[in-house]
Amino acid sequence: MEWIIIALLVGFVVWRMKPAKGVRSISTAQLKDRVNDQNVQCIDVRTPAEYSGRHIKKFKNIPLNLLSKQMGTLKKDQEVIVICQSGMRSANAASQLKKAGFVNVTNVRGGMSAWQD
Repeated sequence: MEWIIIALLVGFVVWRMKPAKGVRSISTAQLKDRVNDQNVQCIDVRTPAEYSGRHIKKFKNIPLNLLSKQMGTLKKDQEVIVICQSGMRSANAASQLKKAGFVNVTNVRGGMSAWQD
């Protein structure tokens, strides 16, 4: 019985980490090549406190809990790159954006924890 619960928990974690259909995923190394692209909207979905502690200059802070209210400030037909601390909240945000009709959404794997200045 115990192994069934463990298997279910592992399955749930894997399912939660799986990106939404149509959401691309990039590494922080790949992000370095893209961060200066003027045709990309960059969103950091961490809390304001996390963002003020350390962030990438081009990224605009829109905390995950406010994203649904602030989606109207973003262009649906322009690529959106989303980052958080580890990649979990940004995966959630990317999924929300995709479901809201954003065409080109990219999640940063590993988030700020993997970012090297």
